[in-house]
Amino acid sequence: MFLLLTGVSCAAGEPVLLNDNGGWCWYQDERVLVHDDRLIFSSVANRSGTDGEKRHGNVQITTYDLRNNKLLGVSVLHEHLLDNDHATPALLLRADGRILAVYSKHGNDKLMRYRISARPGDTTAWQPERQVTCAAGVTYSNLFRLSAENGGRGRIYNFYRGRDWNPNLVVSDDESETWTYAGKLVAFKGRPYVKYASNGVDCIHFVTTEGHPLEYKPTSVYHGMIRDGAVYRSDGTLVRKLAEGPVAPEELTRVYAGDPNHAGWTIDLHLDAAGRPYTVYSIQMNQDPNDNRFGYARWDGRQWHDHALAFAGAYLCPGQIHYTGLACLDPQNPDVVCISTNADPVTGAPLVSKADGKRHHEIFRGWTRDGGATWQWRPVTRDSTQDNLRPIMPICAGDRSILLWLRGTYSTYTDYDLDIVGIFDPMN
Repeated sequence: MFLLLTGVSCAAGEPVLLNDNGGWCWYQDERVLVHDDRLIFSSVANRSGTDGEKRHGNVQITTYDLRNNKLLGVSVLHEHLLDNDHATPALLLRADGRILAVYSKHGNDKLMRYRISARPGDTTAWQPERQVTCAAGVTYSNLFRLSAENGGRGRIYNFYRGRDWNPNLVVSDDESETWTYAGKLVAFKGRPYVKYASNGVDCIHFVTTEGHPLEYKPTSVYHGMIRDGAVYRSDGTLVRKLAEGPVAPEELTRVYAGDPNHAGWTIDLHLDAAGRPYTVYSIQMNQDPNDNRFGYARWDGRQWHDHALAFAGAYLCPGQIHYTGLACLDPQNPDVVCISTNADPVTGAPLVSKADGKRHHEIFRGWTRDGGATWQWRPVTRDSTQDNLRPIMPICAGDRSILLWLRGTYSTYTDYDLDIVGIFDPMN
């Protein structure tokens, strides 16, 4: 049975509790699938969460029946893999309807791990875990299938952080039964942080930084795309073929120009109905961990339009002063975003809950009518007693809109006590 979560004031009704111990990082996609009226998402349980001694480090797949409002259960792909949200799987629907889940540790070994559901559309049973040995410590997974490649039979891509802390990729031409190393995508002396999006047919877009904003300044945001085995700039200008070696960030199209006092960091990327990318990212202002912002940019087919979005508030946790509550784009509507912030999105004033007198991250929904130049905001949560973090709006068929987020306490990526909650059709 499913549970209704209480204690959060929600503009679209009370959120549903989907998993009482789970967290995710934001560099694995897709973490959430919607298929045949089932919501399927990945996460990693933590020792600090509910039943943590039994569940810590469990790599989880949760399934919820959207038609009947029923929690169908949680499958564990790997018990006690790592007490770390970086081990969250990426999910992909294969051509035969089976679910592919790919996951890794946080650079602790060289293994890319994956499992395939035993039956199409069914997450209750999985084939045994398989492993691919890569050349260096593997972190993150990002899965995409281009149906037009491989002679029209389709090719699956997995992008991960590997050699030299840079994004690498492996491909499969047999629906993930076997994999082949396909090279390094971006090369830089830092750690490029990459987000990806695909039209599912013949093109994969990506945005990247030069490195981690804690280690490299200035960090800017750049865009490129992969098509026909080559990397292109936003306007279609060829950079080079993948087989010829990785690209440098500065060879791509710059979306946001950072400087020593304005450090950008990628958050989310999607494509509009015409296949044009739009993205949201964070900026730390004047090296002040208590003044983070969100930016929004959209490609119109000729140029990027980059705009200030909202105040992101103070840093989320010690040791990671560039961590924010994050934001997500609506994959169905480029005029809609959701953000997590502990500041008023417009004024930057601290959000202090009337429930406990403490500052908390809250979720806001924003919409624009002028391509992102100006935004209006509506609270999804308010006066909470815990933080509301890392929202996701999954790609959905039809006009359904779904919003998931993490609710609870986030101390570090290895220490968190979080529920995963969601609201369905929040725009109605």
